[in-house]
Amino acid sequence: MSVAAAFFYLFAFVLVGSAFMVISSRNPVQSVLFLILAFVNAAGLFLLIGAEFLGLILVVVYVGAVAVLFLFVVMMLDVDFVELRQGFLQYLPVGVLVGLVFLAELVLVVGAWATGPGISAAVSAGAVAGHVSEVGNVQAIAKVLYTDYIYFFQAAGFVLLVAMIGAIVLTLRHKVNVKRQNISAQVARTPEAAIKVVKVRPGQGL
Repeated sequence: MSVAAAFFYLFAFVLVGSAFMVISSRNPVQSVLFLILAFVNAAGLFLLIGAEFLGLILVVVYVGAVAVLFLFVVMMLDVDFVELRQGFLQYLPVGVLVGLVFLAELVLVVGAWATGPGISAAVSAGAVAGHVSEVGNVQAIAKVLYTDYIYFFQAAGFVLLVAMIGAIVLTLRHKVNVKRQNISAQVARTPEAAIKVVKVRPGQGL
């Protein structure tokens, strides 16, 4: 057995085991941690087949942002998961039916799947949308993304920026009785407005 095959079986075994623990673990925090482990092993499998970009996306985007966000939400919110699981049995037949449909679709796709004769050579040479070079997968995708599709890339970034600002504006709530710091008002204060001199007569308190 070669080293690549040994790593493939290692990543695949840990990936299947962690995916099973995601759905079978009773603790939601542990489920998210197993999900992170599944993403890391899936990234390892992508690296073995030469798809470095997909592997980095799994680690950077899904593990570094999405899964960690899930973990923070689960840990910060007081969610009663026991109450949520009470109606599990009544939806079980529908879930089994949907699972069987997905299984049939996967069997049909795998049964009709065939590898083109030039796919392996294109992946190894770094062919992306007609750009063939001796660099890796990430460099080839970056070359296409930042040359041919730079305007679409900037437009997608602008749309995401607008969506982020809109989400912040819609969810921002100002409380009436909360004291907030006003820097301009503090800087503009004069000694006469900030200090009050009180003359205290002898023998009297304030």
